[in-house]
Amino acid sequence: MPTLVVNGTTINYAADGPSDAPALVFAHSMFFDHRMFDAVAAAFSDRHRAVRYDLRGQGESQRHPRAALDFETQTEDARALIEALQLHDVTFVGNSMGGFIGLRLAARHPDLLRSLVVLGTSADVEEQAEGMDALAAIVAEQGIEPVIDGVLYFMLGDTSLTDPSRADVLASARATVASRTPEYADAAWHIAHRPAILDELAAIDVPLTVIAGTEDHTYPPPKSEQIVERVPHAKLVLMDHTGHVHALENPRAVIAALDEHLDDLTAAAAP
Repeated sequence: MPTLVVNGTTINYAADGPSDAPALVFAHSMFFDHRMFDAVAAAFSDRHRAVRYDLRGQGESQRHPRAALDFETQTEDARALIEALQLHDVTFVGNSMGGFIGLRLAARHPDLLRSLVVLGTSADVEEQAEGMDALAAIVAEQGIEPVIDGVLYFMLGDTSLTDPSRADVLASARATVASRTPEYADAAWHIAHRPAILDELAAIDVPLTVIAGTEDHTYPPPKSEQIVERVPHAKLVLMDHTGHVHALENPRAVIAALDEHLDDLTAAAAP
């Protein structure tokens, strides 16, 4: 897979679709990587440049010490990636920590984006900071295995955790999380200690769709509603039978929501 050196780091990414087409840039959730969006990207790569990337310190991207994994730095990674790949008409799609980046990017670099879609994210401080700190300490000292069931509870909704028809989703998520090494504790620490950006949301003037899973144990719908309340033109989509990693648990619903978002952009641009 290709890599790109931007903002002092080496980013691993995947790109499909016409190089001159409007771009979709996908940023993943904690403990996952660019592959979580593969099925969604495939649905749009006939008419969009679909770029998925591993956040610094995760997946196959370059590792860094904890101090270099803050979300201000990662927002600049996203900006630099978009510019280096010369992407245009960009819709940024971010899940959870990818959404932290997307909200910051839209507020601070609106000229780079055509629109924004965030899934299962928050603009507030971390309400479960103490628990995240404890998790990060265990992962750093003992690895992921002692906390894997707890991580899966926060990543997946009740349907994905218990419904036999989603056994493949659970198995795939477990395998991905189980592969994560102790340095992932550093990225988790920054989730616990990120500053709120509620006061920056008013600066977002690009079209915004906020997607919330009704079974999200990490950032339940009120966190998405909090964003929509501060961005008057934003649209809220509630996704039933879905937890925190929407694109893995309910890819068809994510494709439908993104398709509607893009159709709205086209309609708004029409004479």
